[in-house]
Amino acid sequence: MGEIVLDGHKLAWHKDRVDAWLHGERIAPITIDCALTRSCTYRCVYCYGMLQSNDIKRMSRDVIFRFLDDAAEIGVKAISLVSDGESTCSPYLYDAIIRGRQNGLDMALGTNGYLLKEERLEQILAALTYLRFNISAAEADRYTGIHGCEKECYSRVIEIIKTCVKIKKEKNLDVTLGLQMVLLPEFVDQIIPLAKLGKELGVDYLVIKHCSDDETGSLGVDYSKYYEMADVLKKAETYSDDKYLVRAKWSKILSGGKRNYSRCYGPPFIMQFSGSGLVAPCGMLFNDRYKEYHIGNIVDTSFKKIWQSDRYWEVVNLIASEKFDARTMCGSLCLQHKVNECLWALKHKNSILVKEEADPPMHINFI
Repeated sequence: MGEIVLDGHKLAWHKDRVDAWLHGERIAPITIDCALTRSCTYRCVYCYGMLQSNDIKRMSRDVIFRFLDDAAEIGVKAISLVSDGESTCSPYLYDAIIRGRQNGLDMALGTNGYLLKEERLEQILAALTYLRFNISAAEADRYTGIHGCEKECYSRVIEIIKTCVKIKKEKNLDVTLGLQMVLLPEFVDQIIPLAKLGKELGVDYLVIKHCSDDETGSLGVDYSKYYEMADVLKKAETYSDDKYLVRAKWSKILSGGKRNYSRCYGPPFIMQFSGSGLVAPCGMLFNDRYKEYHIGNIVDTSFKKIWQSDRYWEVVNLIASEKFDARTMCGSLCLQHKVNECLWALKHKNSILVKEEADPPMHINFI
């Protein structure tokens, strides 16, 4: 396999589905990003989840299994348990990961790690493509303040990460273990310590990403400040070696929070669900004030029926039309951003899909 892609997309390796979309066919998503609950144990200062309030429905084990079965049946290739909630708060997390893998889906989990059960780690690590720990500080006091959690959380999470690394090595598992730092300008002091910590822990990578904001700037992210951190980020990347990668998401960090496209084409390829079961084109449209873009809820209706419905495609076509401007009607630098850039170029700039590597990249179905 090729290298891990932490700042880009993998659409070139799914040309059949891209071609089908270009010809106007109704395609199944390649990746679905979702949560199993909207609950969370932390109150991170940068949390976009507080901007995503919607239905308070809860997903049962049967609902989750029905969704995973539907996803596999219609041709979805990967499920990332991330989205707007901490999925470790769901009692069905472990069963969901195993069910998805048994269905032939690539499964991934993004988590703060605090509630992970040590006795279940070996089981899920064998079933996951990647496990990513969301950690934006390397020092206990800073961790507590940034993540809005109790003091004991930091040491607990560090021990969980160490245990995962140990299990991966002892069992020779293929799972990729990573750390993700959500970077705000006031966290600059934690960049180098995190780069060092990741190396000490023995994880596979640390990715340093921007912080997204909504279209009104509710979180107050000053994107101009990111340029001032370029030298520190470059220094952090020097901690990379043949077993450990540190990578900043440069294309987004240095974008100024701006888009070079006006229509949203990405959701047919990477759809998002809220932890309430709400299906919407993307996480930035989860909030109840965006109901005109809400498609359905997998608690009430099977995902297969939702995907087959006219409503699904009405919404998908609406945000891809002149009636929707992603530059002014969306938050900044969304999950679909890199995919959108590529699809915009294909439709409007006569671009072509190019495979830049001889071998497929890692995690190919998480586009």
